[in-house]
Amino acid sequence: MKNTKLLALAALLLTSQAHLAFAQGTFGGLGSLGAIADVAKAATLSESDVIDGSRQMMVHQDATNKVAPAGDKYAKRLSTLTSKFANEDGLKLNFKAYLSPQINAFATPDGSIRVYSGLMDLMTDDELRGVIGHEIGHTKLGHSVSGMKKALLLSAGRKGAAASGNGAVSALAGSELGAIAETVLNAQFSQSDETASDDYGFSFMKKHNFNVGAMESAFRKLAKGESGGHSLMSTHPGSAERADRMKAKATGSGAAGQ
Repeated sequence: MKNTKLLALAALLLTSQAHLAFAQGTFGGLGSLGAIADVAKAATLSESDVIDGSRQMMVHQDATNKVAPAGDKYAKRLSTLTSKFANEDGLKLNFKAYLSPQINAFATPDGSIRVYSGLMDLMTDDELRGVIGHEIGHTKLGHSVSGMKKALLLSAGRKGAAASGNGAVSALAGSELGAIAETVLNAQFSQSDETASDDYGFSFMKKHNFNVGAMESAFRKLAKGESGGHSLMSTHPGSAERADRMKAKATGSGAAGQ
């Protein structure tokens, strides 16, 4: 289903680029043909290509965000919490804390996991572990790869618009990595993706003998501030309902069929 949606998006972008080129009388020029080729290429990216793009994006993100230095209290705490997980479930993971009041965390296909200091201030250690397990789930289950591939596809479309001579879009396309990061970080996973990652996070907590009840309490805290529009809250719907679901799993009453 996800591949079908990506192919449909690629077809839409290819058609729009061709129509734009015809309308402006530039179809057949190197710019328009190159732009259409970029969209076609992006639609057929391999997972390794997507991971490479993700790695490049994270170099940009780490350079444009305030990363907690090694001696910082947030860096020390995160290192303590994640020291065992550099190689988790077949994934090579790397962790950094961003010094920002945002209530946020995210994971990318290359194994990067970033946790904002605002979230760390809100959560206990086990609650943070639950959030991290949830984010690992998005990478392990392929959700992050799908999101990144879509972002790269949209970036190719923007390059096509820039090639057509649209000045405003050209300025955006000139900062590809930043635009890709914006698309990835503002994307909203489907309800089924979120549920699957919640389950992965729960299993992660159970596997490592952490307090599984922390998954519920983490969602309770997020639910209290959902109206505030913080990134983690706005892209992870239904925190109260998800807290109830984690409570059921923790007590065993919801284990069947979860």
